[in-house]
Formats: sequence, C-alpha cells, structure tokens
Amino acid sequence: MLAVSRLTIGQLRPRVAAFGTKKYFAGGTTSGGCTYSRRWFSKKEPDLNKTSPACPPPPPPSKDNTAYIIGAIALTAGGLGLAYKMGLFDGEPTVQQVAPEPTKSSGTKSKQRYPASSKDLPGEVPYLLIGGGTASFAAFRAIKGHDAKAKVLVISNEPEMPYMRPPLSKELWFNPEKTDLEPLKFKQWNGVERSIYYEPDDFYIDPTKLAEAPNGGVAIARGYEVQRIDVVNRKVVLTDGTEIKYGECLLATGARPKNLPVFESAPLAVKEHLTMFKSVSDFEELSQKLKPGSKVAVVGGGFLGSEMSCALAKFSDIREKNLEVYQLFHEEGNMGKILPEYLSQWTTDRVREEGVKVWPKTQIKAVEVQDKKLKLTLTDDSSLVVDHAIVAVGSEPNTDLAKTSNLEVDPTMGGFVVDAELRARSHLYVAGDAACFYDPKLGRRRVEHHDHAVVSGRLAGENMAGKNKPYTHQSMFWSDLGPKIGYEAIGIIDSALPTVAVFAKASPAQIIPDTSEKLQAANATIIPASATQTPSNSSVLNHTSVVKAEAMPPKPAEDADDFNKGVIFYLRDEKVVGVLLWNIFNRIGTARKIVAQHTRYDDLNEVAKLFNLHDRPEAEEVEEEKVEAKN
Repeated sequence: MLAVSRLTIGQLRPRVAAFGTKKYFAGGTTSGGCTYSRRWFSKKEPDLNKTSPACPPPPPPSKDNTAYIIGAIALTAGGLGLAYKMGLFDGEPTVQQVAPEPTKSSGTKSKQRYPASSKDLPGEVPYLLIGGGTASFAAFRAIKGHDAKAKVLVISNEPEMPYMRPPLSKELWFNPEKTDLEPLKFKQWNGVERSIYYEPDDFYIDPTKLAEAPNGGVAIARGYEVQRIDVVNRKVVLTDGTEIKYGECLLATGARPKNLPVFESAPLAVKEHLTMFKSVSDFEELSQKLKPGSKVAVVGGGFLGSEMSCALAKFSDIREKNLEVYQLFHEEGNMGKILPEYLSQWTTDRVREEGVKVWPKTQIKAVEVQDKKLKLTLTDDSSLVVDHAIVAVGSEPNTDLAKTSNLEVDPTMGGFVVDAELRARSHLYVAGDAACFYDPKLGRRRVEHHDHAVVSGRLAGENMAGKNKPYTHQSMFWSDLGPKIGYEAIGIIDSALPTVAVFAKASPAQIIPDTSEKLQAANATIIPASATQTPSNSSVLNHTSVVKAEAMPPKPAEDADDFNKGVIFYLRDEKVVGVLLWNIFNRIGTARKIVAQHTRYDDLNEVAKLFNLHDRPEAEEVEEEKVEAKN
C-alpha cells in the first residue's frame, strides 16, 4: 500500500500544485485556538496574517502512530480518487500524443488507438457514424456535399483510417518485392498507382478539435467501440461508459468473417496457424508469415477463397516464394454457390492452371499442431499438413448492437431491418453489409459487396442531411480469377435458381480490354474454335450466332472450351432476377436495365445480343486498320 501511495503522490504532485490555492490536510490537534496540521502537499507560503499572536510550537509527536496510519490511508484513497477523476486510469497517458506520421522507409501507419482517452472525444456531434469502412466513407462525403460545415465523427474499431477492402485479396498481392510502391499501394488496371486509403491523413480533422472547428470537418476516432445506442435520447455509450450525443446517426458496422466449428473449438496453438482474413492487419500479418517454401491451405471455395487462392499463387510467382497453395471446399467446384455446375467445374480447371491445388468435395473433421505445422484431417481420414491456413467460408453481419439497443434484425438474412430510406429508427440509419433493405423488384435483401456499400452509404448520408430519398439501386459485384476469368454481376446470383446461359462461339483469338467499372478487370483470352456464322433477323441486334446453355449442356469435343465469353440469366418465376457477365466488360448498365424490368422474356438468345458478345476490343480493330493501311 505504501508503494502505491508514493507512486500516486509522484504522479499527482505537479497537477495539484497547478491548482494553487487548493490544499489537502490529514490529522491535526487544537491547542489555544491554533490548529496544528500536517499539510500533505502544499508549497511553503508566507504568513499572510502577521498581526495575529504567535502560536506556541506544536507538541512533540506522540508515540501512538494511529494518526499516521489513518492519514496514509486517507491520502491513498484521495489520491486514487483524484487520479481516476483526471483520467489517469483510462489506458494511455492523458498527455495528448499525436500518432507519428509514416516514414518512407516503413510505409506503415500508426496502429495506436487515437485519441488516447475517450474523454478527449466531443460530447455531442451533429453527425455520428459507427463503423470506419466504405459505407461510412461514402456517407460522410455525401453529408459534407450537402452540409459544407458539417461536423462528422466516425467511430471505428480498427486503428486504420477508412480504406477499401477489395485490393486486400487482389491487387496488393501483385506488387513485386523490390518496388517503389508502399506496402498498401497498388497499381490499378490503367497503370495508375493509388493507396487503399480513400483519403490522405490531412483530409481529416483531429477528433479533439472537432467541437471547436468553425468550418466543421470529418474526424476518425480509431480503436473505439459502441456498446449501446439510446435511440430515444439520441446518444451512444462506448464500451468504457463514455456518452456521445448525436443529431443523426449511421450504423455501418459491416460484416465479420465466419469460422468453422472445428477451428473455433481448437486450442490456441492451432489458432496461431490460422488467419480469418478481413482487414489490413490480416493482410500484413499473413504477408509476414508466408516464408519461402511455405505450404498454405485456403479453406473455402467462394469469392474470397477463390480470389485468395489465385492471388497467392501469383504472389508466389512474382516474389519467387515457391509456395504450395491448396484450396479446400465442400462444393463440387469453385464458386459453386453462384455459378451453374458446368461453369463452376470449368472455373476450377482454370484455377488449377494458375498453380492452385484445388481439392473440391472436401471437409475438415479435425485439426492439430504437429512439429510446429498444422495437420488437417479430412472426412475421408486422409490428411494435409501445411504451415498456415486461411479461413474464407463467408461472413455474417455485425449486429451486436441490436440486442443492447432494441433494434430489429431480419431472422432469415440477418442485418438491421430498414425502410426504403435506409432508416432503422428515427434519426438512425443503416448502410452497407449490415443493412437488410426492401427491394421493390426482388424483395427484402442483404448485400455484401463494395458497390452496395458505396451507394447505400451515399444515400444514407444524403438522407441524414435531410434529402429523404428511397434506395432503388441495383448494386453490382465483380471478381477476377487469373487472366482467363473476370466477371461482373448484378441482381440475385444463386446457383440454386434456374439459369439460361448464352455463350459466344469462339471467334479469332482476342484479348478482353482492361476497362471496367471495377478496380481491375481481368484479361480474358478467347480460345479459337470452329463456328458457323449465321445471320440473325432479330430486331434487337443483327449479330452472329450464340450458343445457348441451359442447366448442364452437352459438351462435344469441339465445344469443350466454349465457356470463355457469355452471359448467364438467373430466373425466378420465369423472370430475370440476376445477370452475370462472363468476361464481358462495360455492359453492366445494360444488365441493370434488364433486372430492373423484372419481366419474362420469350427468347433470352435475343436479349443476350444486347451484350455484343462478338465485339472485338478497340485496340485490336485499330491495329487491323493500321495493317490494312500498310497493304
């Protein structure tokens, strides 16, 4: 106890001295009208009452030490109480510490919580955004667009400024080791370099200065979490009890990775060999763990699992890492939950060509660490020993605040239930992965894609600024799996639905151009095959023949590789509810119109001609014109 008391006194002494007139006393006796006190902390002061009679010296101290003990206890209690009030126990020191700027040599940003104490956050803001991802970014840009002097506070549980997630499983892995690019920069399809961070740090205002900023601004409180929302009184409570009042609030808590029971129940030694891939920190940690010659297993055959497998295989090539990349999943082929079976299996063959060892129809029943490696025991009793495993088995909306804040969650799809304006309650909006919204054409939906996060976040921000607009956007998504597969899709894309696919018969070899709505379109090679050109009298478009594929089409030898370029229509009640463009780019606007019509088509072959399946890239046409000119 004595040691604690001395430490506390040492911390508080300079602060108490600053108060000047405030003094702390303990113990004391009275004799002849004079009070004899032991002053625990005060500076020597002049006698201000020189006319008063002198007091006799104090009596010698008694042998009884009770007063000293009581005084020490009182001092300790008072000191600790004052220290708590002044925020000394909030974690980091109360002295404001500005996170150091990244240097060119490190290329990394500070990973500290900022500000260090929640007491430095404003107690009230007009706009409060919970979540620091893409939806929040789009929302605060929209808010500032309609309210130039708006004061916006973003509370993020990550130590990062807002950033885009798609490059984490794609472009960031393609940087050569000896490069001038910072670790979190990448080259876009047009060759332009950019950071994954949406804005430079100086775009944002310091959270400690937001309340007094005359022109407003956007502040990011990093490393904090909201425990509860009091919707009636319009305030949030952080996990440490700090309360922040708001005028308008956005919930953009996103989604978190799912796990498998076999991994969830595993001991810590196993979990040290696992990565639940989602964030910048996951990317950085995994990059460090992939040593030359490592064996890595990617568990999952969906978007993330397939993209990560292809990206790691290319990463191994570029960096000469000599990695062995395995992909394990229980479906029969890659992207089995969204692609028709025949196309899924064709995709698996292309992923294998990238150097990935794909194990479909595989499940893990046990896991353990042997000789510092991870042993995966499969349901057929065979095993796979790897250095590391990446779990990519989907995600689920982060709706923890529903229980503590009395918010409705959709029992089937998950996500906070919102109305057409993305409003969950009065002055409370939801956007991005965590929103379960009503689509007038397709019914209630929840979407986990970048485009949806951007557009729903923007609309929520506009509505927070008073616009009251309905959400009617049909969001798109994309994926790239090596140089031969790139696709974009819109609407409900589910392999459980009936599909009609129209593929172009191969024309002379061509390369799909690198232009698209997405961050980086894949270059897709069209393999030549014999095809008979037949004229079409369609009023839609007079074009060459197409190949129609329904369910599992026959695959003659000459047509074995005809799934290089086409369009797949997904039907529900015989109406088109989704369109997937396979190695077709810059046509997503047409697909959006078809889904918006929500109608039944008599001949989807004719509809497919709207996508110009046999159009050649402009670059190739220009080259041909040059050749003809020379001749």
